[in-house]
Amino acid sequence: MDETERSGLKLVGSDGEFGGEANGSCRIKKEDASDVELLDAYSRAVITVVDTVGPAVVGIAVAKRGGGPEMSGAGTGVLIAPDGYVLTNDHVVQGSDQVTVTLQDGVTLPAALVGTDPATDLAVLRAEGAGLPYANLGDSAALRAGQLVIAIGNPLGFQSTVSTGVVSALGRALRSREGRLIENIIQHTAPLNPGNSGGPLVDSRGRVVGINTAIIMAAQGIGFSVPANTARLVVSQLLTHGRVRRGTLGLAAQQLPLNRQLARYYHLQNKFAVEVVAVSERGSAYQAGIRQGDHLVSLNGQIVESVDDVHRILADWPIGKELPVVLLRGTELMHVPVTPVESAG
Repeated sequence: MDETERSGLKLVGSDGEFGGEANGSCRIKKEDASDVELLDAYSRAVITVVDTVGPAVVGIAVAKRGGGPEMSGAGTGVLIAPDGYVLTNDHVVQGSDQVTVTLQDGVTLPAALVGTDPATDLAVLRAEGAGLPYANLGDSAALRAGQLVIAIGNPLGFQSTVSTGVVSALGRALRSREGRLIENIIQHTAPLNPGNSGGPLVDSRGRVVGINTAIIMAAQGIGFSVPANTARLVVSQLLTHGRVRRGTLGLAAQQLPLNRQLARYYHLQNKFAVEVVAVSERGSAYQAGIRQGDHLVSLNGQIVESVDDVHRILADWPIGKELPVVLLRGTELMHVPVTPVESAG
């Protein structure tokens, strides 16, 4: 018995186990070869995406003066049209006096702010250029948990950095800096660092499915992206109006538990209602007869149990179109139609 047999080791050769060829060549086991093929397929998918989308990813540099010493910042963006339109985060360019974008090949272009939407942490720039590489927005509603995603950006100033992961969860919600709830946030495991903000989250077919917006610094492998479907709507409004038009009722409100006896009496499904704590005399709610102390229970037939529910419905409701509102005033259930007007904010 030789040393190889005594040690329990086996070499795999042309005959399946020990290959006695003089040159000592060995063959990889079939199961190992399968693993290698899978890894090669994964690598090819990532490489193809990076080759396709990478040239459309730009570094963003901003200068902020504001009457004091000049401050600078950096982030990432993605070109979404050949004539220089760039999608990024609002917090990347917020308060900036000067913005430049740097392409993958090192060319730096001045850029102007087209519009921002702090409520979704998105912004659109236009770089001075034409015939630029660009990426396509995909359908974020088609994403599934476990799906491969790729983040491309400039974390900590390292240009064109690629990281991969999977979709961890869908339908998350995050607070924007102005306090609004951003819906349908994508949670994923592609590592993000400061500087990734505004960069694309891409699927295996090279479609931008999200815009990376936040990380939890103390966590491992938790990143968040604004879905591409939200971005598409925001971009459309920013290009058309320079802002995102949202309706308002002209009131301030808070959540409170709904009286269970009243809920049973009126066959309401609510556990909570939205109490009106203040009404602007110039707002549409006041004009419609809504008063402080009223309890909103539904808008357009949809249950409302929080201020976020009210914002969500108003976001999809046409400005200037009458909105059916059901409320409780004391023990009386009332139907009050209100016409939302455009929010000044």
